[in-house]
Amino acid sequence: MIRTTILCALSALLIACGTGADRGPVDVAIIGDEEELFTTGVRLSPGAQHLRAASHEGLVALDQSGQVVPALAERWIVTDDAMSYIFRLRNSNGPNGEPITAPQIRSLLRERIRQLEGTSLGLDFAKVVEVRAMTGRVIELRLSGPMPDFLRLLAQPELGIAIDGSGSGPMRLEREDESAIALLSMLPPEARGLPARRAWQDLTRDLTLRNLSARDAIDAFSRGELDLIMNGSIAEFPMVELGPLSRGAVQVDPTLGLFGFIVRSDADLLESPARREALSMAIDRSTLLQTIGIGGFAPTSWIVPNNLFVPTIYQTTRWPDLTLEERQTIARTRVAQWQAESGEEPVVRVGLPEGPGSDLLFAALARNWQQIGVRAEQVGLGRGGDLELRDRLARYSSPRWFLNQLNCSIAIGLCSEEADALVSSSLALRDPVSKQALLIEAHETLTQAEVFIPLGSPVRWSLVRGAVDGYQANPWGLHPLPALAETPN
Repeated sequence: MIRTTILCALSALLIACGTGADRGPVDVAIIGDEEELFTTGVRLSPGAQHLRAASHEGLVALDQSGQVVPALAERWIVTDDAMSYIFRLRNSNGPNGEPITAPQIRSLLRERIRQLEGTSLGLDFAKVVEVRAMTGRVIELRLSGPMPDFLRLLAQPELGIAIDGSGSGPMRLEREDESAIALLSMLPPEARGLPARRAWQDLTRDLTLRNLSARDAIDAFSRGELDLIMNGSIAEFPMVELGPLSRGAVQVDPTLGLFGFIVRSDADLLESPARREALSMAIDRSTLLQTIGIGGFAPTSWIVPNNLFVPTIYQTTRWPDLTLEERQTIARTRVAQWQAESGEEPVVRVGLPEGPGSDLLFAALARNWQQIGVRAEQVGLGRGGDLELRDRLARYSSPRWFLNQLNCSIAIGLCSEEADALVSSSLALRDPVSKQALLIEAHETLTQAEVFIPLGSPVRWSLVRGAVDGYQANPWGLHPLPALAETPN
């Protein structure tokens, strides 16, 4: 049994003190591949993100509601021009016992930002032009232009600081040999540069974390062996069948992000932007997930959600004056013309993750595309799909995050160098109106190139035991493990 295995491991590795530890650990599973939990570097799985955030603090962090809170930095100021962020570090020691200093953090941040080059997160940090230590405990990050969401970006788990290969908390990470289970316990407050608290052990619990397949995690939850499952997506949701004894509930995050199809090939049917648009026009997004039965899905036909441009300049849909039937008629004409000219059958291969939810999503798409004369074939991710599902949670609420996801340097599918150049030109602009104008132009360029078929917002769900506190649904899909380890859990 999972709980027996976990408790045996904990008894060997963790010191159980106080009433908090007497109640046993909070047992958490994150849906994902087992070997990805202990991933290092900057390309982290969701499980590795949660583990990194728990054991490696950055300058700031996110709380359970998704708000930015102090971490290694005890406070900060933003200059009047919104281009300089100045942080004062806590008076704390690193895992090596030596004081954490601003010059040390400067070097580590510079190296981490350099390591992010070639990733979409690296593009998000493109506004950082200087990192410097002002005194022994004060560090400044200077930007090329204002970025209202910069603190949220800085709170991402990938920016957690490792000193001599180890993190500074707020939780201690232990692992038995090559065990698939991460064992986490809270560090004493004074070890993190915080005021000492009497009987602090009584206010915390230990926590175990593992990656499991959706089927194994849901079965374990139903048997009472897990307190929390996170990172569920559309692909796995139909597996959830909670019985009356499960004492659990489904929580759905109100997410922001990218959910749709990148175009991996522009051959044959997909060679023309007009025909790629035809596939997008034919989709009935309002009913796309009805058979899956999950709430929280917000359909959209735009790459960037229309409410992120202020004031809102876009209609709810790209084709406000056309009914679904009229859109499908236009799409059918474009497909039929290509078929007559090429003499080939219109076929599109669709790459989706494995799972019953993916099968239901594909069935709905296939019915829509059948209406315009296109036959769809389902394949796995990375198995040669012409279209491939892109399912990513946003790091911050700016149009630039969405545009960066399709940047040519990421090389995930079709892209637009013209759109990338417009985004790059916006980085140094200080006037918000001028900056937004360039981002709108970039968005329109990407939209007209038809390099992405949007479906809606991503779906992330969790199974939460009734006795678990410290969990709160939020738009970012990050649920801090330290909050789960605090009483009254």
